[in-house]
Amino acid sequence: KMRIAVIGQSLFGQEVYKELRKDGHTIVGVFTIPDKDGKADPLATQAEKDGVPVFKFPRWRVKGQAIPEVVDQYTRTGAELNVLPFCSQFIPMEVINHPKHGSIIYHPSLLPRHRGASAINWTLIHGDKKGGFTVFWADDGLDTGPILLQRECDVEPNDTVNTIYKRFLFPEGVKGTVEAVKLIAEGNAPKITQPAEGATYECIQKKDNAKIDWNQSAEALHNWIRGNDKVPGAWAEVDGQQKVTFYGSSLVDNGAAARGQPLEIPGASRPAMVTKSGLVLFGNDGKSLLVKNLQFEDGKMIAAAQYFSSGSSAAVELTEEEQSFAEQMRAVWHSILSNASQIEDSTDFFKAGAASMDVVRLVEEVKLRASNCQLQNEDVYMNTTFQDFIQMCVRKLRGEDGEEELVVDYVEKNINHMTIRMPHQLFIDGEFVDAEGGKTYKTINPTDGLPICEVSLAQISDVDKAVAAAKEAFEDGEWGKMNPRDRGRLIYRCCADLMEEHQEELATIEAIDSGAVYTLALKTHVGMSIQTFRYFAGWCDKIQGSTIPINQARPNRNLTFTKKEPIGVCAIVIPWNYPLMMLAWKTAACLAAGNTVVLKPAQVTPLTALKFAELAARAGLPKGVVNILPGSGALVGQRLSDHPHVRKLGFTGSTEIGKHIMKSCAVSVKKVSLELGGKSPLIIFSDCDMDKAVRMGMSSVFFNKGENCIAAGRLFVEETIHDQFVKKVVEEVKKMKIGDPLDRSTDHGPQNHKAHLEKLVEYCQTGVREGATLVCGGKQVQRAGFFFEPTVFTDVRDDMHIAREESFGPVMIISKFKSGEVDEVLRRANDTEYGLASGVFTRDISKALYVSEKLNAGTVFINTYNKTDVAAPFGGFKQSGFGKDLGHEALNEYLKTKAVTIEY
Repeated sequence: KMRIAVIGQSLFGQEVYKELRKDGHTIVGVFTIPDKDGKADPLATQAEKDGVPVFKFPRWRVKGQAIPEVVDQYTRTGAELNVLPFCSQFIPMEVINHPKHGSIIYHPSLLPRHRGASAINWTLIHGDKKGGFTVFWADDGLDTGPILLQRECDVEPNDTVNTIYKRFLFPEGVKGTVEAVKLIAEGNAPKITQPAEGATYECIQKKDNAKIDWNQSAEALHNWIRGNDKVPGAWAEVDGQQKVTFYGSSLVDNGAAARGQPLEIPGASRPAMVTKSGLVLFGNDGKSLLVKNLQFEDGKMIAAAQYFSSGSSAAVELTEEEQSFAEQMRAVWHSILSNASQIEDSTDFFKAGAASMDVVRLVEEVKLRASNCQLQNEDVYMNTTFQDFIQMCVRKLRGEDGEEELVVDYVEKNINHMTIRMPHQLFIDGEFVDAEGGKTYKTINPTDGLPICEVSLAQISDVDKAVAAAKEAFEDGEWGKMNPRDRGRLIYRCCADLMEEHQEELATIEAIDSGAVYTLALKTHVGMSIQTFRYFAGWCDKIQGSTIPINQARPNRNLTFTKKEPIGVCAIVIPWNYPLMMLAWKTAACLAAGNTVVLKPAQVTPLTALKFAELAARAGLPKGVVNILPGSGALVGQRLSDHPHVRKLGFTGSTEIGKHIMKSCAVSVKKVSLELGGKSPLIIFSDCDMDKAVRMGMSSVFFNKGENCIAAGRLFVEETIHDQFVKKVVEEVKKMKIGDPLDRSTDHGPQNHKAHLEKLVEYCQTGVREGATLVCGGKQVQRAGFFFEPTVFTDVRDDMHIAREESFGPVMIISKFKSGEVDEVLRRANDTEYGLASGVFTRDISKALYVSEKLNAGTVFINTYNKTDVAAPFGGFKQSGFGKDLGHEALNEYLKTKAVTIEY
C-alpha cells in the first residue's frame, strides 16, 4: 500500500479519494480548491470529515514559477504517488516529479485525441463515434505524458457533455483511476508513449468562440450545440439580433414537416420553426434538428416551444395556502444558500452559489412539501430567481404550468339530466385535430338510429403522424425518462381519478354510443375501467427481472440477470361491445410497462375513447403517449399492423379479423396478442342450486345484451332438470324490460349497430330452418333503434350452425345431456375451435374440479359466471387467441426481456 496525495476537486475527486482509502492506501494530504461562496468542495468536505490534512491553495505557481511555500507544504506530506483525479489547477513539475512513483492524471478523452481542457466538448463537436478516458503519467506537456490505462465507450447520437459524463466518464473513470493506482502498487503499470498520429489540441471552449456557424449540415450543427451544452453554450443572433443560447439538441427525421411559427435566424439556410416540441433548426443539407431550451442574454432560460409566448403571462396572485408554501420554500432556499443573508424575490439560485447537486436537492424538497408538483431539473434552470421559481411551482400546482391549452371542439348534448361534452376529432400528439382532407363519418345512437355527431375519419397519413408522435414520446419525451413510480402516480391520476370524477358523463356517452344500459355502463364499462387503471398503476415500480445461475468457465466467474423493458410504440385495436373497458384493459398494462399507445376504437363506438383522451390530456399525461384514431379497420387497423415503427399490436375482435392481423404482423415481425371469438360452454348438472343456475345462466347469455365475448354460447343442461330449467328461464326472460338504456328500469338495451342486428335476425332464422325449437324471442323489435328480443332455443343438435358459431347477442342455445355422462358432455363442450371461457354448476366439488380441469378454455367459472377481476388474467386458447389481458401476466404482453451476462 502507498502514501498518496490526492490533488483535484469535485464529486469525481471525492469518489476516487474514498475508493483509494477503501483499498488500504494512506492519503497523506488532499489538495483542492478554495471554498466557493463559503462552501467547501466535496473532496475537501470528505477529507476534513475523515481527519485527513486538507490544503486549499488558490494557485501553485505565479508567472510560471512554483510558489516555494506551497511546494514546501506539499513535500512535507511524504507522498509516494500523486493522483490527480479531476484537477483544474496548473501543478508545477517540482510537485509532479517529487514522489517516488511520480504523478498520474485522469483525462476525459482517448489521448492523444482531444488534448486540452475541453476534451469532452470536442469529442461531441467532431461527431466521434467512440469516446472514453485516459489515465496518463504527468509530464511538463500537461497531457502529453505516457499512457497508463484507457477505456472507451460508444458515443450515442444524442449524447451531451452531461449524459456521456454521467454514463461513462464519471463512474467508469473513478474505477479506472483506482485500477491504475493498483497497477502501480503491484509494479505492473505500463508507460506507453503517446503517438503523434491522431494527436489534436483544440482551444478551450469559451462563450466567444461558441458562436454557431449556420453554413453546415444538420448533424454538424447538432454536434456543435450538444458539444457546448451546458458550458459554455452554443449561441447565435436571432430575431432582431438578440443573442440566444441553444440547449438540448437532438436530430429529427421529420423536421421539414414541422408545424409552427417561423423564426428568422441570420445566416441560416431557412427560418427555424417554433413548434410545440421545441425549436426546429435546419442545416444547409435540408435536414433538421430540434432544440428544447433557449437562454437569453439576461440569463433567463425558457422552453424553446414558448419563444413567442415567453414573458406574456402576468404573475399569479398567491392564495393563503400558496403563500405558506412559498415561505416554506424560502426557508429551503436559505438552507441551501447558506452564504446568503436572506432570500429576496430577486435572489438568483445559481448566482447565490448553488451547484448542480443543489438542484437535485431542491427538486426533492419540493416533492416533500407538494407531492403533486413534479419538477424536473430543467424547471429550476429555467426559473432561477426565487420569484420565478415560486410562480412556476404555483402554476404547476394549479395545472397552469405553461402547457398549451387543450382546444376541444365539443359536441354538447343535454341528456340524462346532465350536459355531456364530447370530442369528435382525432387525438394525435396531445391535440384534437381533423383527419387528413377533413374526412368524417356519422356515429349512430342505437336507441333511435339517429346520428349523434360527425366524427373525424382517420387516413393513412394520420396513422403515420400518430405513430411518429408516439415514437418521439417514447424515445425522447418526458414519458420515456420518467421514473416508474412517477409514471404510476400519473396513470393513477390521469386515467383513474379523473375518469372517476367524470364517471356519470362517461357512462352516459357509453349508453348513447354503444347502447349499454346506463347502470351497467356506470358499474362495469366505466367502473371496471377505473379499477383497471388503478391496478396497473400500482405495478409500474414493481416490474423487475431475475438473476440466473449459468455454467461458469473457470477460472472466470459469471453473473447473468434479466431486465424487463418496454417494447416501444404499441398499437391497440378494440371492439364495440365494451368501448371504454377494452381500452382500459389493454392501455393500462401498456402504459404501466412504459410504452406509448396508438389506439383505434371500433368505428361505430369512438366517443368514450376520445373523451378518455381529453381527460388524460387535461390531467397531465405527456403529449404523444396516447393517440386515438377513429377509422376503418381496413385502413387504420391495416396500417397499424404493417407500420415498421409499431412494435406490438394488441387486438380484441373477431377470429376472422384476428387471423388477418396476425398475418400482417408476421410480415413486419411485431409482437401480437389476440383476444378473439368464443363459443363458451356452460354445463349445468342436476345437483346444482337451481335458482342460482337460472339466474347466472341468464346472466351468462344476456349480460350486456349478449354482446359479451365470454357469453355462454351453449348451455348443456342435464336431462333430469332440462325442462324445469327452460321453464324458469322463459319466465324470467318475459319479465325483462327492453327499452331506452338511460331508463334506470331497463334490463335490455338496443344492439350496438344495425349490421349486427341484421346478423342476429339471420342467425335465429338459420336455427329455425335447421330444426331447433324457438322457445321465445328471435325477432327484431318493431320500434326506432336496433332492438332484438332475448331469445331461447332448445333441442339444438351439435351439428347445427347455432351450436357451433357465436351469436354475439341475446340468444340462449340449450342442449340436454344424459345423466352420468360427464366425459361425453365434456367431449361435446370441447368440440369447438374456440376456447375463451366456460362454466360449470354443481354442488359436487370433486365433479366441479374434474370438469374445470378437462374444459379446454382460458377461463373456467364454477357456480358463477362473468366474474372477471382486474387481478385475474383473461385470455383464450385455440382460435379464441393467445396472450392475456388483466392481472400480472398482462404486463408481459407489453414488455421485452433482455439478458445481461457479466464475466468477472
